[in-house]
This record gives sequence, C-alpha cells and structure tokens, in this order.
Amino acid sequence: MERANSSSLEGFILMGVSDHPQLEMIFFVGILFSYLLTLFGNSAIILLSILDARLHTPMYFFLSNLSSLDLAFTTSSVPQMLTNLWGADKTISYGGCVTQLYVFLWLGATECILLVVMAFDRFVAVCRPLHYTSIMNPRLCRLLAAIAWLGGLGNSVVQSTFTLQLPLCGHRRVDSFLCEVPAMIKLACVDTSLNEAVLNSVCTFFTAVPLSVILISYCYIAQAVLKIRSAEGRRKAFNTCLSHLVVVLLFYGSAIYGYLLPAKTSKQDQGKFISLFYSVVTPMVNPLIYTLRNKEVKGALRRLLGKGREVS
Repeated sequence: MERANSSSLEGFILMGVSDHPQLEMIFFVGILFSYLLTLFGNSAIILLSILDARLHTPMYFFLSNLSSLDLAFTTSSVPQMLTNLWGADKTISYGGCVTQLYVFLWLGATECILLVVMAFDRFVAVCRPLHYTSIMNPRLCRLLAAIAWLGGLGNSVVQSTFTLQLPLCGHRRVDSFLCEVPAMIKLACVDTSLNEAVLNSVCTFFTAVPLSVILISYCYIAQAVLKIRSAEGRRKAFNTCLSHLVVVLLFYGSAIYGYLLPAKTSKQDQGKFISLFYSVVTPMVNPLIYTLRNKEVKGALRRLLGKGREVS
C-alpha cells in the first residue's frame, strides 16, 4: 500500500522530450511563441466581442466562449510544459497533476460540445435565416453555452475520478507533456481494460458522435448556400462556415487520434505529439482561422484602433 500511494507524496515526472534533450530548447521556444499568440489572438476576439456592438450576435457570443475556453485550455497545461522544458526538473506535484487532469478534460469536453452548438447556430443562420433572430434568442444562447460548460465538467468529474482510482504502484513517469487520461492509464499496475473501454465509449460520445452530427448539418448548409442567389451572400456564408469546419476538423481529428486510438498508434511518441497539437497548436490557430477571412472582425478591429488613435 505504501508503494502504491508513493506517487501522491512525490508527484509525477512529465517526460516530454527529455529523452531528446537537444530538442528541449526548440520545443520551449516554439511552445512559448504559440502560447503568446494564443493569449493575444483569443483575448482580442473576446475584447472585440464585448466592445463592438455590431458583434453582439449569437455567432460572436459563441466565438467569445470558444476563445475563453481556448485561453483556459492552453493555460491549464502550457506553463507547466514551459517550466519542465526550461530546466532539469521535470516533476509536477500530485495536486498539480490532478488539477491539470480535471481541468484539461473538462475544457476539452466542453469544446467538443461547444463546436456542435456553433454548428447549430450556423445551420439556423443559413437554413432558417428568416427565423434566426427568434430561434437564436439570448436566452437560448446562454442555455446552450451553459450546457456545453456543465456537460464538459460532468464528463471530467466521472472520467478523471475513475482514472485516479487506479493503483499506480509507485509508477511516476508520465510519458507525455501533461497529465491526461490516456497517459495516466498507462501508469497503472493492474488490468485497465475496463478503464480503456469507458474511455473509448465516453470519447466516442464526445468526439465521433458530435463530428458526425456536424458533418451532416454541413451537408444541409451546403445545399442551402448553393441556393443563395447573391454571389456576395454565398461567399460570406461559405467563408463563415468554412472557418468553423476547419476548426472542427483540426480539433476533433487530433482528439480522436489521441483518445480513441492510444493503443493503436504505431509509435509511442505519436500520441505524445498529438496531445501537444490539440493543447497548444489548435488554441493558437482558432482565432487566426476565424479572423483572417472575416470582414466583420477586421472592421471591428479597425474601429477599435481608430478610436484609440482619436483618444491619443
């Protein structure tokens, strides 16, 4: 029993790329740069959504929720990654690892639900434009956002608690950049087939099922877009929906690979770098994808900068 509980006293060792020390500084610089872009891009979207009255719409309400989610999602893991990559100490306390496990899984599951909600918003906007305002009213928007956040929290409480009950028998080396369920299950010194079955079932519910629903909804959206007579209207609808679809494919693709196929990856390092992708890269590119071809966000930014010059 003493050996089984020793991890709770000593914490864990996040291996990261410690087996290739010559890469640590390269990863440190790359992750730090990505993190700074994530902070700037997502904070800008939240600020614009609050300050610009033209962006007080359901679409930007959910987009600001996604940006808030991405800020918290990446902050729950990246500072610890940077600390471990910078020096020789690769440890994380038991409490820190447990917190990271709960928060990371909570926010990841929340994003799975929120992307479905955003797809529903686009479906109503394109396929039911005359009823959009009445359907996507502020009360429904707040309810859908609450369902996403609370649904992700419920998933985290169940899965993380179930994972933490596994006896580790003194195993402390987590072969990953962060404490997450697939990596923690591998530390167990007992049969984990039940945990893996639960993980696969829950992750199928939170990834494969929502992805299928989103893709089906976009089939209907594509049909509706093709019926729009105005070329400008088709282009605007296409750009908005394409941005969301790219985000969906990046997030769900990496999450499915990292959580539903952990035992089937051909190389041990693949799952490790996939987790790095959806914890660092995806939150960074989300604001870029949504803003680079979005005239409304660009206009809001110009108006905000213009006011700043006037004040100065």
